[in-house]
Amino acid sequence: MATTAEIGIPVPGGSGQFQFKVLGALSFSHLLNDMLQSLLLAMYPLFKGEFSLSFAQIGLITLTYQVTASLLQPLIGLYADRNPRPYSLSAGMCLTLAGLLTLAWAHSFHGVLLAAALVGSGSSVFHPESSRIARLASGGRHGLAQSIFQIGGNTGSAIGPLLAAAIILPYGQKSVAWFGLAALMAIAVLWQVGGWYKRHLADAPERGSSKPVHHALPSRTVAWSIAILVLLVFSKYFYLASLSSYYSFYLIEKFGLSVRSSQLHLFLFLFAVAIGTLLGGPIGDRIGRKHVIWVSILGVAPFSLLLPYANLPWTVVLTFVIGVTISSAFSAIVVFAQELIPGRVGAVSGLFFGFAFGVGGIAAAVLGSLADSHGIAFVFRMCAYLPLLGVATTFLPDIKECHPQSA
Repeated sequence: MATTAEIGIPVPGGSGQFQFKVLGALSFSHLLNDMLQSLLLAMYPLFKGEFSLSFAQIGLITLTYQVTASLLQPLIGLYADRNPRPYSLSAGMCLTLAGLLTLAWAHSFHGVLLAAALVGSGSSVFHPESSRIARLASGGRHGLAQSIFQIGGNTGSAIGPLLAAAIILPYGQKSVAWFGLAALMAIAVLWQVGGWYKRHLADAPERGSSKPVHHALPSRTVAWSIAILVLLVFSKYFYLASLSSYYSFYLIEKFGLSVRSSQLHLFLFLFAVAIGTLLGGPIGDRIGRKHVIWVSILGVAPFSLLLPYANLPWTVVLTFVIGVTISSAFSAIVVFAQELIPGRVGAVSGLFFGFAFGVGGIAAAVLGSLADSHGIAFVFRMCAYLPLLGVATTFLPDIKECHPQSA
């Protein structure tokens, strides 16, 4: 039987107002951050031809990026909970800038791996601390704040392949260096966000130790619930890895599309992911996050099972529906986990962002090897069953929130 808990989550800093300007700046920075990161994925066809890479090596690039982006995130989040560093976001973006410049002048597969590691390290700093600030600026509307923050990232991920098709493919690998200007812009915006955060901390003497929040859920139930959420993130991101890393190759192999055309289709899918991300948070605030998680993951299964057998027009339709539906879960999952473990926003955000990156990286490597040995079509048929793991949502507790007006 599901357990109902009354959880009151204080909003430090007094008024608890919804800080749209801060959230907008975070979302814009997230857009630039993930746009720059998605250039790496969009350049896979170029690298495959330039360096004669196998699908397994393509998967290893993704693994390097996502493992460096995942392993550090929970530790950085835990540290930020105890020792906030307002300007750490700008420092993390400097690592991304270094990765871009390395990518522009990489002359070998190992150079690309180094660039991927630098970009991943920048991501490991950016996501947990940004998620903490987004919750701090939410005024109690946690799902909406997470969606505004994440929509920037998903929009950036969608724009990246489009820019790669328009700029990098025609002008070559060194044109990536021009995107360093976007990284510099993000550094400037995040410096301003850091200034707001520093002033906020100065006005909130209790920042290091929020008032204890007690809820009715026993620790065993909390641990079991976190495990279920981790399983759901696994199913979501393992399946998404098959699309984000290999959708272009699938379209090229099965339907004979050009590289440029396949990148436009990848943009359409990633745009659908951005739409779903924006919708998931506020819908979860209104109807409950468990309902959103249930529909978002298990609801994808009929479409994912049909996808490997569809013609090109239906492939476009199905991937768009899949993108919108499955992406609406992550905001709900992150906020649900934050409510299970109140007072550990950075650590929880780092855990789930980090695990998502890690799963995506491992999945890309595993699926790349399978694509080499069995073909891309086999990978898509196999991964189609992963959304069925969404049935595990049944075992999550029902959480009813109460949002105080002030700390």
